[in-house]
Amino acid sequence: MAMVYQKGTVFLQGTREKKWYGKFRVYLRDRDGKEVEKTRKVVLGPKAKLRKWEAEERLQEVILQENGRNTSSPVPVFDDSVTFGWFVAERYLPMRRGRWRAATQKNTEYEIKRYLLSTLRDLPLRKAGPFELQVLLNQLAEGYSDSVVRHAYVNLKAIFRTARKLKFLSENPAEDVAMPETKPVDRPVLAAAQIADLISAINDLRDLCVLCVGVFCGTRASEVFGLQWKSWQGDRLIPYGTAYDGQFFPGKLKTLQSRESMPVPEHIRPVIEAWKEVCPDTSPDALMFPTFGRKSRTGQDVPQSSKNFLRWRVFPIAERLGIPRRLITFQVMRRTLGTDLQQFGSMKDAQRILRHADIKTTGNVYVQAIPESVMGAINRRTASIFEEFGKARNTTVPNGSKFCFGESVSA
Repeated sequence: MAMVYQKGTVFLQGTREKKWYGKFRVYLRDRDGKEVEKTRKVVLGPKAKLRKWEAEERLQEVILQENGRNTSSPVPVFDDSVTFGWFVAERYLPMRRGRWRAATQKNTEYEIKRYLLSTLRDLPLRKAGPFELQVLLNQLAEGYSDSVVRHAYVNLKAIFRTARKLKFLSENPAEDVAMPETKPVDRPVLAAAQIADLISAINDLRDLCVLCVGVFCGTRASEVFGLQWKSWQGDRLIPYGTAYDGQFFPGKLKTLQSRESMPVPEHIRPVIEAWKEVCPDTSPDALMFPTFGRKSRTGQDVPQSSKNFLRWRVFPIAERLGIPRRLITFQVMRRTLGTDLQQFGSMKDAQRILRHADIKTTGNVYVQAIPESVMGAINRRTASIFEEFGKARNTTVPNGSKFCFGESVSA
């Protein structure tokens, strides 16, 4: 237990030149969080320039700085063996993992390792200051995107805030760190003609259904491949879980609002029905877009990786059409839907369709949602894209029948 009152000891030492020395106790924490006591000796100054009472005052300043407290309010300081890397691995990540979804955990741990631990791993936690942290963020801002720098900024804040709460630090050095200026953010969207060309060039019914759900329903990648047949309600989709890296996570969704149903445009409903007719397993709990498992899951239906789907099923078609790969992501599809909906409905409609928790995410405009307009907005937006290539264009599906958006036509 750290002493409430500590004056320390001031004494003279030296042969050729007498100097005032101070001796006091410091109270540290080891890696197990146990408080340990050590004696520290410091030079206060030459006898010729300092009187004893001045040396005693200087020693009090040193005690205050070293122990991180005044002499009447004990706050422990910590051993230099508690490094930034040790704290992140042994304290911060174990506490946070239970709160993160699988995708969030994987991405966040990678970002901490790549952008923070690569520089700060061996830095003693108590020696980290606002200067070092701000310089690190400034350096990242010179070469990385706003997203990378902002995530590093948020992670730094969270790590040191946790260290302060766990009493590994007497003060939070990241408290006054500021987000630096970064490169302009590029948020691309797909043009209506590009969407029309892409969906008209896809001949596989399953791939067409996946893409239509992503482009026209505003689903996140993890939601698309986590859809089950019980999700399909005839005019809307209800998510019951998410999929990431080939694993299905029942009941796991990004936010409370993510659990709301997703309206499906009238033009897209026949696509889903056509896929349901030929899908091998349409039982309620079966995945709508499964792939085959490997190794220990051989013979099982498992969620497909969104990256693999785009890489092997969509990118080759997009490249033949001259559409850049950076535009073929579920995030861009979702952003495109949100951008286009501003022309066909209210901002509140867009928030409801995209299921954002805060309308500020969709746009800083507050309007009253009209329930009937939600389906109307998404239908009008979808119809406007189909006008780009005309309703007369048919897509041949693998089973030999012909499928026309808006109606199913037998071969």
